[in-house]
Amino acid sequence: MAIPFENNWRAPRLAWAVLLCGLWAAPAYACSPEGATVKSQHGDWQLVCRPPPAGAKNEICAVVQCVTAEDNQNVGLTAMVQKFSDGQIILRVVTSLGVVLDKGLGIQIDDGKEITVSFDRCFVVGCQVLYPLKAPELAKLKSGKTVLFIVYRTKEAGIGIPVSLAGFGQALNGLR
Repeated sequence: MAIPFENNWRAPRLAWAVLLCGLWAAPAYACSPEGATVKSQHGDWQLVCRPPPAGAKNEICAVVQCVTAEDNQNVGLTAMVQKFSDGQIILRVVTSLGVVLDKGLGIQIDDGKEITVSFDRCFVVGCQVLYPLKAPELAKLKSGKTVLFIVYRTKEAGIGIPVSLAGFGQALNGLR
């Protein structure tokens, strides 16, 4: 499922994605890109902000967690959630390179049903999925224990990367 977004939506947010994607060059998959500040830590999630771009008055913030697969340190991802001025909340997941694009990214909250989201684009440092979060998904994420992201390195087998949801709700409350 491709998610249609207007070009004006992508321009300022693409800069944030590229900034966050730069973290993939770091061996430990650090979640704080250069120029950004960790405003608070809530369980396993960080509220990370960077100064506003030229002409803007508000800093750009996201709730972020970076992880690697337990059994393969070469496979990792960054999960971030941003809230925009129109009230829309977007889950952005940037995976390491080498994924099978047409398989998409699997997302499963706790023991719920797995959904598949198509990749939006790839950068030099990783491939990105954008998924608008509606009230039911937000409620599940806030009350859940784990979200499992499934990346496919081959067409036959996916690698499940569990991401803790401890502190997610509190971190999300810090977004403006």
